[in-house]
Amino acid sequence: MFNAAASPSSSTGTGWCSGAPAAAWGYYNPPPPPPPPPFQPSRPSVPKPLMPPSAYGRKRALLCGVSYHGRSYNLNGTVNDVNCMKYFLVDRRGFPADSILMLTEYEADPYRIPTKQNIRMALQWLVQGCRSGDSLVFHFSGHGSTQPDYNMDEIDGSDETLCPVDFETQGMILDDEINATIVRPLPHGAKLHAIIDACHSGTVLDLPFLCRMNREGYYVWEDHGRFSSVYKGTSGGLAVSISACDDHQTSSDTTAFSGDTSTGALTYSFIQAVENDRGLTYGNLLNAMRQIIREARSGIRLKGPIAAFVNKVFGTEFPQEPQLTSSEKFDIYSKQFVL
Repeated sequence: MFNAAASPSSSTGTGWCSGAPAAAWGYYNPPPPPPPPPFQPSRPSVPKPLMPPSAYGRKRALLCGVSYHGRSYNLNGTVNDVNCMKYFLVDRRGFPADSILMLTEYEADPYRIPTKQNIRMALQWLVQGCRSGDSLVFHFSGHGSTQPDYNMDEIDGSDETLCPVDFETQGMILDDEINATIVRPLPHGAKLHAIIDACHSGTVLDLPFLCRMNREGYYVWEDHGRFSSVYKGTSGGLAVSISACDDHQTSSDTTAFSGDTSTGALTYSFIQAVENDRGLTYGNLLNAMRQIIREARSGIRLKGPIAAFVNKVFGTEFPQEPQLTSSEKFDIYSKQFVL
């Protein structure tokens, strides 16, 4: 997780920006809805792969964990993150196991390696045939970055990006493309939750409304959509992004939560917060996640069902504050968080 326009972070701890090379830049010209047709397979010479789960049912999830294995900027906790998220969704939230598509570098099927092309196809799979009542989840754990905004739709002058395993040769995936692919097609009555454990990920879905805390200590919505000439909302559904940090911040890959297993600070704090309070609102969720990260920063060890799972399957600083963005405004103190 690093800034393409700046040198690697010099902060202490196990931040995911350490030692990252300059990123490949790209440009994305957002198409009008509906999303673009399916991309061609990234490896046409290999035999027909195992197909992802059929695009049906009321719950569906795409989990991407990118480790950048063998690189100087490799990450230790991303596969742990997606394994934890799959366990959480299936065992704790009733998602069918065959409705979850996982992309990691350790999959036997080459079409489930988190290349740029495969992630693009998987994002399209996530919203394929989506209808009212569906609940979709997109979880990404890996490097995030920024690059100059060429279509002038960003307040800070930078596009936020996700880095696939082959980003150095194929380029990064821009927030504009992510929005056009999984946000704009979302129909009335459907909902999407994105959990993005990456640096610079505050507005990586390019959603129009950003939740900020004002001087009085209350969360208020900032309208970022008015700065863009391109529609960034849905087709009637609700899209919510919970991300690791603000656009200018970095995030952490750490053992501070489980003692000896690397996990992303955002992924762990999200699961822990939901596990601890089944009836929590979005406001309570955001507060709980921030408190969990502050406690880990202070060296307080956390407990709970997911903590035991983390330890079974597999003194750090966290310069980050989880962020909440949405396709529409709502009262975060009364609206319940439901996957």
